[in-house]
Amino acid sequence: MSEKLTIDRRRFLGVTAMTLAAAELGMISSASAQPGKTNPTNEIPADYRPGSSFDTIKQINAGVLNVGYVAAGPSNGPPVILLHGWPYDIYSFVDVAPLLAAKGYRVIAPYLRGYGTTRFLSNETFRNGQPSVVAVDIIALMDALKIQKAIIAGFDWGARSADIIAALWPQRCKALVSVSGYLIGSQEAGKVPLPPAAELQWWYQFYFATDRGKAGYDKYRHDFAKLIWQLASPKWNFDDATFNRSAAAFDNPDHVAIVIHNYRWRQGLAKGDPKYDDIEAQLAKSPVITVPTITLEGDANGAPHLPPGAYEGKFSGKYANKIIGGGVGHNLPQEAPQAFADAIIEVDGYS
Repeated sequence: MSEKLTIDRRRFLGVTAMTLAAAELGMISSASAQPGKTNPTNEIPADYRPGSSFDTIKQINAGVLNVGYVAAGPSNGPPVILLHGWPYDIYSFVDVAPLLAAKGYRVIAPYLRGYGTTRFLSNETFRNGQPSVVAVDIIALMDALKIQKAIIAGFDWGARSADIIAALWPQRCKALVSVSGYLIGSQEAGKVPLPPAAELQWWYQFYFATDRGKAGYDKYRHDFAKLIWQLASPKWNFDDATFNRSAAAFDNPDHVAIVIHNYRWRQGLAKGDPKYDDIEAQLAKSPVITVPTITLEGDANGAPHLPPGAYEGKFSGKYANKIIGGGVGHNLPQEAPQAFADAIIEVDGYS
C-alpha cells in the first residue's frame, strides 16, 4: 500500500525547544557502557569535536571494533537502533533522536566502521566493507549493550544492514524501517548489467573500481561527499555548517579503505572474508523479511533506487510503504525527521 504524505520541511523551527526537551529527558547522558582500551595507534583524536547537538559520544568495545555512538531517551525504554549510510553519519538522526526520546524510546545511533570515532581494536584486522560484515557489527553492538531485540531503522548502507539483520536474525529485530525498501544484494547480482541510464547513476561505483578513484576519493573526500549530497537530495538546501558537522566523520583513518572495499566487493572486484561466506550464501538467495516493516521513499530521491512495487513482495509480515512528499531526497531522516520518527512509532504498533 502507498500513502502520500506532505511534510513541512522547515525542520529547523523548534530545534531549540526539542534540544531543551531532550536535555530534560536525559538525551545525552553519562556513559553507562565503559569504553574499552583500544590500540594506541587507533585512539580517538584528542581534537575531535562533534557538533553541539550531540554533546557526548560514547564508546564501547563490540566485536572487532570500539564503536562510537550516541544515546538518547530513557535507558529502560524500548530500544531503537538508527543506522546511517554513505556518505553520511549519525547527524542524519540529530532531529529524529529527540522526537523518539520524547516518546520514551531508548535511541542508539552508532558510527559505522570507518566513520567518526569508531575504531578497529587491532591494526591487523582486515578493513572489510562487505555489507554482511557491517550488519554483524550491529549485532555485536547490541550484544555489548545487552540489547536482545530492537526496532532497527536506517537508510542507504544503514537500510541495507537493517534489512540483513531483519532477514537473517529476526529474533533480534522487533520491527524494521527501511528507506528505499529491500536492499539485500550479492556479488552475483552485482554482475548483472543495468540499462545505461541506471548505470550512469552508479558512476561513483565504477570510479572507485580504479586506483585513480581510490586516490581521488582520499584526496577529495569532503568535496566528493558534498557532491553526492547534492545529487542524492537535489531539493535539500543544506548549509555548510550542516555538511561540515557530518564531514568530520569522514576523517576516520579507515574511512577510505572501508568505502572502496564496499563498492569493489559489490562488483566482485575485491574478495571478502571467507568466514562470512555462509552469511553471503544466505543473502544471495534474497531471503524474505518476516518482521513488521515500513519502507519509506522521498519523492525527490536522486540516488539509485527501485520503485516500491519492485520489492514489496520481499516483506511477508505486516507491511506498508510511504512516499514522503515535499522534495525529500535520499537523506530522508535528516530531511524529514518527523516522518521518519512517525514511521518508527507506527511500525512498533504493528508488532
